[in-house]
Amino acid sequence: MITAISGIKGNRLRRAAAVTVTAGALLTTGALTAAPAQAVTTPSIVAKGGYVMNNGTGKDLYNKAADTRRSTGSTTKIMTAKVVLSQRNLNLDAKVTIQKAYSDYVVSKNASQAHLIVGDKVTVRQLLYGLMLPSGCDAAYALADKFGTGTTRDARVKSFIGKMNADVKNLGLKNTHFDSFDGIGNGGNYSTPRDLTKIAASAMKNANFRAIVKTKSYTAKTITKTGSTRTMGAWTNTNTLLSSYSGTIGVKTGSGKEAGYCLVFAATRGGKTVIGTVLSSTNASTRASDATKLLNYGFSKA
Repeated sequence: MITAISGIKGNRLRRAAAVTVTAGALLTTGALTAAPAQAVTTPSIVAKGGYVMNNGTGKDLYNKAADTRRSTGSTTKIMTAKVVLSQRNLNLDAKVTIQKAYSDYVVSKNASQAHLIVGDKVTVRQLLYGLMLPSGCDAAYALADKFGTGTTRDARVKSFIGKMNADVKNLGLKNTHFDSFDGIGNGGNYSTPRDLTKIAASAMKNANFRAIVKTKSYTAKTITKTGSTRTMGAWTNTNTLLSSYSGTIGVKTGSGKEAGYCLVFAATRGGKTVIGTVLSSTNASTRASDATKLLNYGFSKA
């Protein structure tokens, strides 16, 4: 009887062991056959050209016709600001008197403007905000006139554009040329997604530039002809990513008949900064959507 009971116990133990081995085998097999982590799919964008890089390492993260020359629209103003901010002994509080020529220019070109008032004294700092947030072509004209050299306004503007192209050369860029201070040119104003990204990355090394392009709204107090103070309406940044994409730190929108809708963008997450450009998208919404896709993809690859 004792022997029979022992046999029964032995059978039970052998069956339990078999079940354990079988379960272990299933677990092992499951581990071996588990699906690999899903690879991040390269995004499809509407823009005709796009480029993204890791701002810290310079590593390419995305490329769509990144070296094809296209019209740049107001993304040109990144270089306008960069040239101003690179001036020796720059005084951001120096005052510039707004000329009728600046106002006439934006009216004749039906251009975006900061709505500067003729006769007002506006600081260089305020002009930079007026340049980069509402994309003021009047502010761009004022800065080019102020920081170019020459005895006439035309000469000073030509000189300033020359400084922009000299900076392009210093950066070693082969596919960029500027023929205007604001992107409204004569057909000789072009760049590429890769070049614009590198121009922006260089500009972002300047603390004042970084402070300006991450600002959502700015109110300027200018001095009128009579010496009183005028409060300009708040300038709102045209870069909607500042509100819609967490971590966005810049940079600049652009648009135009030839350029389509453009956006140079940058964001920082988890200690990494991704910077890039989309050129020739179809509207303001798609350029923001394109940039969002590329930022997400860039951070997955950075």
